[in-house]
Amino acid sequence: MNIQNYINGQFENPSSKSWIDNYNPSNGEVYGQIPNSSKEDVEQAYQSARSAFPSWSQTTLEERSRILIKISELLEANLDRFAEAESKDNGKPVSLAKMVDIPRAASNFRFFGNAITQFASESHESVGQNAVNYTLRQPIGVVGCISPWNLPLYLFTWKIAPAIAAGNCVVAKPSEVTPMTAYLLGEICNEAGLPKGVLNIVHGLGTTTGQAIVEHPNIKAISFTGGTATGAHIAKVAAPMFKKLSLELGGKNPNIIFADCDYDDMLNTTLRSSFANQGQICLCGSRIFVEETIYNKFKTDFVNKVKDLKVGHPSEKDTNIGALVSKPHLEKVKSYIEIAKEEGATVLFGGNEVSVEGYENGYYLQPTVIEVKTDDCRVNQEEIFGPVVTIMPFKTEDDVLEMANKVKYGLSATLWTNNLKRTMRMSNQLQAGIVWVNTWMMRDLRTPFGGVKASGVGREGGFEALRFFTEPKNVCIKY
Repeated sequence: MNIQNYINGQFENPSSKSWIDNYNPSNGEVYGQIPNSSKEDVEQAYQSARSAFPSWSQTTLEERSRILIKISELLEANLDRFAEAESKDNGKPVSLAKMVDIPRAASNFRFFGNAITQFASESHESVGQNAVNYTLRQPIGVVGCISPWNLPLYLFTWKIAPAIAAGNCVVAKPSEVTPMTAYLLGEICNEAGLPKGVLNIVHGLGTTTGQAIVEHPNIKAISFTGGTATGAHIAKVAAPMFKKLSLELGGKNPNIIFADCDYDDMLNTTLRSSFANQGQICLCGSRIFVEETIYNKFKTDFVNKVKDLKVGHPSEKDTNIGALVSKPHLEKVKSYIEIAKEEGATVLFGGNEVSVEGYENGYYLQPTVIEVKTDDCRVNQEEIFGPVVTIMPFKTEDDVLEMANKVKYGLSATLWTNNLKRTMRMSNQLQAGIVWVNTWMMRDLRTPFGGVKASGVGREGGFEALRFFTEPKNVCIKY
């Protein structure tokens, strides 16, 4: 099927009549095409958003809230349709999309639909000066939102929901690799009564469509989730134009396991934090450090659990590991397994492509566990973003803390211990935007989300997102 751009509430073909093939990762076949949108399409989307902004920005909070919550309800009502589309486009198991991706997308709209009614600014009485200061929080105008392929609708809505809730109008670009659910979202927005032009979805390549959004002189803020190199390029283009930037970038997250942990809980959660969504989550704990006193036990038990994971077609209910998102990405991940071998690491399990009966051309790879001798190797320092984890032992808290912080990234960290003092010490010293203790991926949407170092700039989530998508204006009145 052919996907179309969603501009001013209508579905439009690209002005250039140029198209990009859309692949199904589970069988390696083209199953549709998406627009290869140009600057002209982005300009059309911008003009639509610009025309809608004066009215939308003055819409009552209650009206915005009602529409966002209606979108949430419609997503829940169409759960099966959206989950199947997400799986077909991305390669993830349908069961995962039903349990995580689509419910979270619905939650994003519901959360920000409610949050905007509770969002408040500050006032300050200047005692002795007969003055009062109050701060207005006003929408920015037209903003750009660019989202990645790993959690397509989940992260797409994580950006557009707060932008719209705050009174902005949006020109958005989903990943060209996984465009389907963003396309379907346009139908939901129309049904929910979202005014024309408030959300505009333009499909295409990052180097053309994404570039046109970033460099547009009147798109005043960019929210981007994706690779660190792309984030650096966006910053280089946008900074001289004084755009607001929120960049959620890569991760190489440590999973630190002490001997005093709740072992069974740790083992089951580590399996999930290693290979959920084929390891294609920026928060996956891809570097596993285990205290040496339990290292051999962990290695045996973990590898046995990994062996039991089923690699299969995403539609099968017992599939644990689906297809990787694309052929080029599969080749990239495989190349890192070869690099590990060249560096002297030991592949304890996995590392091979999997042929799924009836879908032999799909992009399937075994979950892979690599034992490394040193944290200085490339597979421990560079983001792989696939079903590949490394393991190695450590002796002391200081040693593992040094290794955990050594990488250029600082998105998340996971810590397994029942020692309260250690928890407090290490949580304070780990260079990461998120630290999970005795859990993983437990999210409260009120909390700030983002990383440090090469993992990004700014925070999303809760009132942090609403602050990003508004401009503060101070008003001082003398009486």
